[in-house]
Order: sequence, then C-alpha cells, then structure tokens
Amino acid sequence: GRRTQLFKGLPATCTVEENAAAGVSVYTFNVTVSPMSSEGVEILPTIVNSNPLTEAFDIETKGNLEYRVVTTGNPVLDYETMPKSFDLQIFIEDTSGRTDLNTLTVRLIDKNERPVFRGNIAIQTVMIYVLEGTPPERIYQVNATDPENAELKYSLLPAPVPFLVLESGDIFSTKEFDYEKDQRCYFLNITVTDPDGLDSTKTVNINIINIDDETPYFTTKQRIYRIPEEQSPGTFVANLTAKDPDDEDSPSRLFYSIQSSDRYFSINPSTGVLQVTGRIDRDALPLWLHPNISVIVRVEDSPTGGHASEMEITIIIDDINDNPPECDPSTFRKEADESTIAGTFLLDLRNYCKDIDVDPSNNQFNFTGLSGFGSNNFALESAVSGRLVMTESIDLEHPANLGVEVYSLTVRVQDIACPSYSSKYPFYTLLIFSYIIYIYIRIKPVNEFFPVFGNLSYEFSVPEITKVGSSIGKVNARDKDWPPSVITYSIVAGGGTRGYTNIFWISPTKGDVKILARLDYETTQKHILTVQASDQEKTATASVTVNVLEVNDEEPVCSPNFYSFQIPVSLAVGTNINGFRIECKDRDSDPRSFRYFINEGNVNNHFTFSPSAGSNVSRLILASRFNYDSGLDTNWVYRLRVHITDDNLLSTRDKSAHLIKTGTVTLSIRVIPNPTTAITTTPGFTVVTKRENLYSDSAWYVPFVITFGSLLLLGLLGYLGFLLTTWVRTRRPPAGRADSTLLINAPEKKKPKKEVVVTMTKLNTVFDGEARDPVTGKMYEFNTLSGARRWKKSNELLQPVPAVQVTSNATDDGGQGTDRAEATSKKEPSRKMEEPTAQTKPAAKLSAERSETPGQDQLRLQKPKEEPEDRGLFSPAPQGR
Repeated sequence: GRRTQLFKGLPATCTVEENAAAGVSVYTFNVTVSPMSSEGVEILPTIVNSNPLTEAFDIETKGNLEYRVVTTGNPVLDYETMPKSFDLQIFIEDTSGRTDLNTLTVRLIDKNERPVFRGNIAIQTVMIYVLEGTPPERIYQVNATDPENAELKYSLLPAPVPFLVLESGDIFSTKEFDYEKDQRCYFLNITVTDPDGLDSTKTVNINIINIDDETPYFTTKQRIYRIPEEQSPGTFVANLTAKDPDDEDSPSRLFYSIQSSDRYFSINPSTGVLQVTGRIDRDALPLWLHPNISVIVRVEDSPTGGHASEMEITIIIDDINDNPPECDPSTFRKEADESTIAGTFLLDLRNYCKDIDVDPSNNQFNFTGLSGFGSNNFALESAVSGRLVMTESIDLEHPANLGVEVYSLTVRVQDIACPSYSSKYPFYTLLIFSYIIYIYIRIKPVNEFFPVFGNLSYEFSVPEITKVGSSIGKVNARDKDWPPSVITYSIVAGGGTRGYTNIFWISPTKGDVKILARLDYETTQKHILTVQASDQEKTATASVTVNVLEVNDEEPVCSPNFYSFQIPVSLAVGTNINGFRIECKDRDSDPRSFRYFINEGNVNNHFTFSPSAGSNVSRLILASRFNYDSGLDTNWVYRLRVHITDDNLLSTRDKSAHLIKTGTVTLSIRVIPNPTTAITTTPGFTVVTKRENLYSDSAWYVPFVITFGSLLLLGLLGYLGFLLTTWVRTRRPPAGRADSTLLINAPEKKKPKKEVVVTMTKLNTVFDGEARDPVTGKMYEFNTLSGARRWKKSNELLQPVPAVQVTSNATDDGGQGTDRAEATSKKEPSRKMEEPTAQTKPAAKLSAERSETPGQDQLRLQKPKEEPEDRGLFSPAPQGR
C-alpha cells in the first residue's frame, strides 16, 4: 500500500493539435509493476483529476503494460476558446497494493482554420431580389470571420457578371436591369480567403423582378345577359376575360372584382366567371319594379392597386311562378288521451296556410294526401276545409298499438292554379307547386297497473372485505302500462347497524344495491332490507336478504412491535437472545396459523425464531456464530424486519386462493465486540465529491427549518459550555491545600502561551479474566468491567509514563464506543511538556506503542511513516482507529 515509482515515462509534457478527432494518441507510457505483484495491475491507469477540469482525454491499453492517452472528442479541443494547457493526474495500483500518482501536461497547438461565414449565408443560399430599372447600387453585405482573427479578402466567381464584390464583402450591381431583355437569374460564388490561402465559398442567388407598366383590357364583347329568377347559388351567368400586355409570353395574372353592389352576383377573382350568390326574387322589391341589374366589373394586374380597366354589363331577370302555398307553422303538435272517443275534432289547417302570389289565380290550394303510420285513426273532413278529426279511440296496451306513443302524419297543401309560362322555359310549364304539413299527435297514456317485482324476495351473499361502493346485487320491477313507466327504487326499511342509519344504497333508476360502509362478519352476519318500486303513482315492495361471508381480513398484532437491544459477539448458538419473545393475536385466525420469518436485515442468517410456526408465542434465537475475523461478517448493527403471517394451516394450493394477512415487528440488534477485537487500517486516498443542494423558492419551510435548527444547536452548545465550566471548577483543587499545585503556571500579567499538557497515569487494576491475543497468540489478563488489559507473563504494575491525551471514536458499524486515554494524577503535581518543534507540529503523528518492559504500557510520539514495532501489543485501554 505504499507509493512506488510504477510509471515509466511520467511525469512528462506533450502536445496535441486543436480540433483533434476522437481517438487521437496524445502520449504513450509504460507501467513497471512490483516484483511482489504476481497478477499485474489491480487498478488500471486512470485520470483521477485534471487542471483545468475536462473530459477531453482518456487512457487506452495497448498491451504488455503499455498505455496511451487519447482524445475523446467530447469536448473538441479549441485553441481559441479553451485553456492552452491541461495537467492530467494519472493514478495506478498493482495487485500488491502499491500505488503511484504522476502528472502528464498536455499543451494545445494552434492550427490555422478556414474562415467562417456569418449570418444567413452560413446556413443557406441567400436569395436576393432586384427590381428591373433599379440603378446600380449596393445590394448585399457578406460577413465572415477568421478563427485566428486574420484579415480576410472577398472575391467573386464567375467574373463576367454585372456584379462585383469589394474586399470588405459588399456586393454591388453594375447596371440597370431590363426584365424583358436581360437574364433574369444569376448565381454568384462568393469566396473569402485568409492570408495563408485557406478559403470558404458560399452561393448567392440574385433574381430580377418584373415591373408592371402596362394596362390590362377586356376581350369579352357581350354586355347584356338574361337569366330566370330563383337560381341556386353558383349558377353560371357569364365568363368575362381580359389580357395584360406585360404577360404576352405567359398566362395573364389578372384580378377581377365587382365595383357595384354584389348582393346578387359574385365574380371569381382569378378566372372572371360571374355567378349567382344571392336569392333573386322577382316578386319582391326592388326587382318587382326594376327587373334589370347593372354590374360594373373591374380587372387589375395587381391585387393592391396596379393598372386597371372597367366594364359595365346588364343582367335581365325573367319572372316565373315560384310561390307555393305556405303554412306557418308548418309543423303541428297535438295531444289526446288514449280514452279520446271517435269523431273528436283536433286541428283546422286552413287557419295557418296561405299563398303569397299576387295574382288571385295563383293563390288557390287544397289539402290532400293524409298519410303516415296510424293515419287510419284520423281523417280530413274535406280537401277544402282542412279539418282533422279522430276516427276511433286508441288503446296503447293493445298489441296492435304496442310501442306507439306519437303518430306522425303528413298532409300535402297543393297549389291548384294553372301555371302560364313562356315557351322559353318549358321545364316550368310542367311544375305544380305543393307544400307538406307535418302533424305529430301524441297519445297520452293512463296509468292503470301497479309495478311488479321479478321476485318476491332476493338473497345476496357478500364477503365482508367487499370494497365500499361495490354493487352486491340487483332488483328489477316492471309495469304493464305502455309506454313503460319510469320506475324508481328506494330502501324503506332495514339495513341499519353499528350506528349507521343505512349501510346499503340502491340506485333509484337501475336497482343496483351497493354498500356504503364496510361490512363486518364479527358484528352482523345478516341484513334484511325492504325495497320499494314506484312509478310515481303506484308502489310495490320486496324483501332483500344480505348474507355477510366471513373472510380473513384481520392481521396478526404482536407485542412488542419494536425492540432494541445489544448482544456480545461471543454469544453461544441456540441462546434465546436477551430472553426476547413476541406474543401475537388475531381476531379471525387460530394461533396455530401463525408463521414467523425474518424478511429483511438477517445478513448471513444469524437469527431465527423458535417455534417458527404453530404458536402465538415465539422466541428470538441465535442461529449461527458471528465471524468478523475472516471478514465474513461486516455489520455490527442488524435491523430485522419480522413478518408474522396467518397462513400456517393452509396448504400450498390454498395459499394462492385464500386471503393472507401479515403483521410486522421491527428489531434493532447491536453486536458488542470483545475487548481484543482488532480493527485493521488500510492507507488509501480519499475521493471528495462535491454536491450542491438546491431547493425551490416555493419551499418556504427549508430556510425556516434551517434557522430554527441553528438556534437550537447554539442553545445546546451554550448549555454544554456552561456544564463544562462548572465541571472544571468542581475538579479544580482547593486553594488552601499545601500539597496542590497549579496545572499551568502562567506568568502574571502576561498572555499565556499555548502548551501541551502531559499527565501521568498509574494503573492499579484487579484483573479477573484472561484470553489469548488473536494476533500474537500470547495470553493476557483483563478486567471485565473497565476493559483494562495486561500481558499474563508480567507481574509488574504499570508505571506512569508520559502520555498524550488521545480520543478514539468509532462508528456504529464497528460496534466500538468512544475510548479516551487519559492521564490523571491524584498525588503528584502535573508537569508541562515542551512546545512541539517545527518537525513535529503539523507532520507528526500520534502512535501508541507498548514498551519492551513486561507489565508496562506506554504511549509515545512517533514520527511519520514508521511501522509499529509490535502489532500484537495492546494499550492499557481499547483504542479506536
């Protein structure tokens, strides 16, 4: 475990170029292992730290104890933005425990890099648009930078183009373009070059845009059009066309619009098609007086005010006989009881219908065509009167009418005037207008029958662990009335227990019975309910019996459920540990059904319970000895989690089907080591991990808890200081005794110097036990109460020798308490120890050694890196590491 020169070729300094790819070799070195290392390297060469911190380097194995440092590519080395040098600390350890730590310094070498374009041109081809007729001017600025901040120059390819680029990156046009004569698109390659000749090239696309300078004109000559009224939207009227001289070599891109009122017509802005968009009613104002419509159409070569032309057209609207008879309302709803007698008058339709044609010869109509399901139960008195009457009564429960509540009838209102149209529209000469009236007659039912349950009584069986809100059964009742009445359900009696008014609930509409509180077999095994069904007028009842089924739903409860104790490491196997036992109870299980097992914390299975099953009382037994000397056992504190299940009486097949409950007991066992237990120490290095704890601003309680805890800690420290001061005063000898001297004789009226107090300890102990030292094999005597020890071969009393006060703390895992080697003298005055020299101040280590003289132990100051003289010797009191 001591540091040895294992690296061959380290420390060293090497170089690497910036932008090196991943896997580039930076430096190669060898490793020389110790002759005592039979199997080579235990910990491969590793970069444990770097200054500054980076992950840009790693170590790879080349074979035969040869290694190389390579780049990782993450991050990529950059001379301009990163540190110029990295110190890599490389650590290695061979199988014999020898280590080495050396430094490799890696320096970056600058490498000339190509210039880099900035802005949009760096990521895409820049599109520049120039209007024809634009005078020569600056049209774009190219921007590029050099990683080495060198001066750059710009150039243009191809050269014979009407553009030029300055060394500053400005692009200028050199002529005034004509869209109709010149080339309309140019591709320029802009190259930027650094002083060493490295360059980068990007493309600029320049497009010449046409200027609109001509006026479009209409090519359509027709100005008057004729259409009938009441045309559907979208009906074609005319197709108006125009041309633009600017677009002679391509289709014209013109835009059409209507400048006058567009109430009746619209024009397609791209094609010039004129269409009907609104209803054209010749019989209504204003067309009743003026049947002609004038429209002004405009054509433009730009949607936002270019060159334009206008043209006026006239559309003549021809009249047709298009007004059928109308009824308001057109839908009628009437009601009649199923007991209504035949001949009863229901509705007079003529009071609601009319024909709006102005000519009296066109407003004549009659009522015909009574039809619809059940129309045989109704009739019209005459076609002219339009009076509707019932011809017979309707029984809704009759099989012929079953399922019918509403009768849907239709009556046709027909225009009987003779149409007179021009031969120009032959289609309309065959048309006779009619109007449909819809009549809905609802037959109101009469409640004649009582609800009837499907069963006079219901019986449901429910396990006691059924979740609250679960459905446990359903009741059903029906009514012979048609249509079926809406039946509602309710619990009118029973179902109350344990202080609950009702522990059952029934769905008012579906009849599902659900539980509102948890059932308990141990309290009530049967519930009897009375359920009522009602159709709002008549009611019926049924009995519902709910049988509660017993389920294993109680878990074992054990006492105590938590216990903490200590045991010696040498406790004999089979011993009932500290006489501990647990006693368990279960409300719904036999004590023979209990089974005990340790679920967590039983490392190396040192503990068990006896009996492990079949009893409600079990004891904790030590099952195997502890073995800390060989390293098999490392835990000194065992936290056992004990589970107690009630499945011991169940077979393996039944355990998967039955409900099993488990109780829990927690035990904390601390193993106390023997006084001679040796705690080995191994030198090593410490890896320090930095953690940063962040909390959200919304976690207001964090600063509160920290502040409150700090105040409590300050108060506790002040109280302990007060107790310490009081104890020191009580331990100070009286001022009047002649045989007492001061511990420190400080000069009067001067500031006391820092001193090291050395006291003498004289041991005079009765040793009532003996044991063998596991390291040296020698016998020693010990006191079972104080823990003091001495070698058995020596009969001499321990002599007081100078000792430095040493405090040893051990963690809970080691099972050690806090030992303190103190030197107190009751009869002899204390004496001062000289101030530590420069050689022993920070670097000196305190080491406890035993004297060569039999029966005498002492502590002395030991220089760093010295090995103990005798690893088997023991100090007067147990010491922790």
